[in-house]
Order: sequence, then C-alpha cells, then structure tokens
Amino acid sequence: MTEWIDLRSDTVTQPGAAMREAMMTAVVGDDVYGEDPTVIALEAETARLLGKQAGLFIASGTQSNLVALLTHCQRGDEYIAGGTAHTYWYEAGGAASLGGIQPQTLPFENDGTLDLDRIEALIKPDDVHFAKTRLLCFENTQAGSPAQADYFERARSLATKHGLAIHLDGARLFNACVATGCSAADYGRHCDSVSICLSKGLGAPVGSVLVGTHSFIKQARRWRKMVGGGMRQAGILAAAGLYALEHHIDRLGDDHAHAELIAKAASSRYPGKVSHRTNMIFVDIDKTEMAQLIERMAAAQIRVRGPRWVTHLDISADDANRVSEVLRSG
Repeated sequence: MTEWIDLRSDTVTQPGAAMREAMMTAVVGDDVYGEDPTVIALEAETARLLGKQAGLFIASGTQSNLVALLTHCQRGDEYIAGGTAHTYWYEAGGAASLGGIQPQTLPFENDGTLDLDRIEALIKPDDVHFAKTRLLCFENTQAGSPAQADYFERARSLATKHGLAIHLDGARLFNACVATGCSAADYGRHCDSVSICLSKGLGAPVGSVLVGTHSFIKQARRWRKMVGGGMRQAGILAAAGLYALEHHIDRLGDDHAHAELIAKAASSRYPGKVSHRTNMIFVDIDKTEMAQLIERMAAAQIRVRGPRWVTHLDISADDANRVSEVLRSG
C-alpha cells in the first residue's frame, strides 16, 4: 500500500527509531525541582548553540513565546510585532489576555523582516497617555523567509537606542541558519531572548526551549509554572530534543532541496503563482482551483492544506519526485 505524503506542516513528523531509543533510555528526574539531568542537558546545549547563558524547556512554542512576553513586559506595556506574527496572530491572544500586554503591529516586508524605520515610528513617547513600548518581537524564518544576521544587528541598535528588549520567535531558526550560513549564535547575540521549537523541522514530538540570561530564565521559570508548564519527569521528552539538535540540524538542507523540487513542478502547472522559501512552498491560486488541487493530491495520497506546503524529515527525495509527477501530470 502506498504511504501518504503529508505536506500540511513540518509539525507532523514522527520520531524515528533512534529518537525513540533515546527517549526510552533517558535518565530522568523531577524537572520542577530542577532534578532532571536530560532536561538540564537540553537547556544547556540549546543555550550554548545560541550563545546564551541559560535555557528553559517548555511544552510548546506558543507557551514559550507567552512566557517570554510575560517575563519581558508588565501589564499595560506594549510589544511591537508583525501583523501576522505568531506572537500576535496565531497564539490565541495570550499576551493580551493573560498578561495585559498590548500588541502594536505592522506588516511584514516581502523578505519576512519588519521595516526598522516603521518600527521606530511606532515606539511610544514617554507620556502618561500611552502604553509603554517595552519589547520588539521578530520571527526567523517568517513564512519560510530567512533573515540575515546583520538585520538583527541593526534591530539591536534601534532597540538599544530606545531602551527596548528583543525577543526572537525562532521556531524555525535553524532553517534560517542552514539557508544563510549564519550560526544560531550569530542571531542570538543580538536578541535578549530566543524561542527554539523542537517539534517542527527538527522533528522532535514536542517542546521548545527559551534561552536568555540567567536572571531572565529565572523569572521565566516562575511564569512557566504559573501558566501550567511545569512538567515532572520531562527528560523523556527532552531526550528527543537533544537527539534532534545533535542529528537533525544539518539535514534541514534536504528539506529545502525537496521544497525547491516541488516548487519547480508546481510552477510548471501554475506559472507565476508559486514561490519557494526554505522548506515552504506557496501556491497562490484561487479557492476553486485550490479545492480541485487538494482533491487531486488526495487521490494520489498526498495531503496538502491550502496554499502553504511544507517539507520535513519524513519527506524523502522519492516523495518529492512523486509529488512533482502528480503536479506535472494531467
């Protein structure tokens, strides 16, 4: 029987045998007491890769971003983010609902960055009429687009000028690293906190790591507990994250190559309506055409959901070729 190919997201990956073995044999303890050695190792390794002092293992990327915002901001403060940023658009309004933190948004540029001049124009003056602008939030990658490290260097200069902190939603930061040749630390040095997702391109079943200074992570640990993120023998999950960091970063380039292959085939069917960014393909066709395409792909046992298709470690070169053949046929 032909296996299904799932391009809905890079969150659908399954842990392989070696990752499952690492989970099964993990040495564990009570992480709320700070006694789980595998969690401690994961936090330390992620912090090292980002050039930060400390890390905190958190259940999800949404919770990691929420904890970061709660740590950086007080009630009545403001953060600036992209209008379709995860921290604003896709995380159920948690910062506003749970933290009383006001979002101020602006559109992303075509390359996934935020215009720094437009950010500066949004920063509130020190006036009792206004919320206090406290934090700038960025994404990398954003809709698959990888930003260069020098962009964050310029953002750091702007933030320092206005006394602001920077949080980076780096859910797919290692995709950006592979695409640009920048190291994770090249990005981390310009940010006060970074959230790394383990369950997307890195292929772990669950979890994110938030990194920053020792004092920042100490405060973040309290917020994690408050929002229900304190886990006990979490080393079973952390072991998968450690395995992913050790084995699944360099191979992200394969995902990018497979996405490019599929994008070329899609472009032959829909000229001028397809773009490719790292491990994502975007197909800009009308709803009727998209519904027909989804049905056609499903008949070939290929799952897609709307205009964004995402490659990942469970998509092989043969799978990418199979998708391409379906797109070119008929």
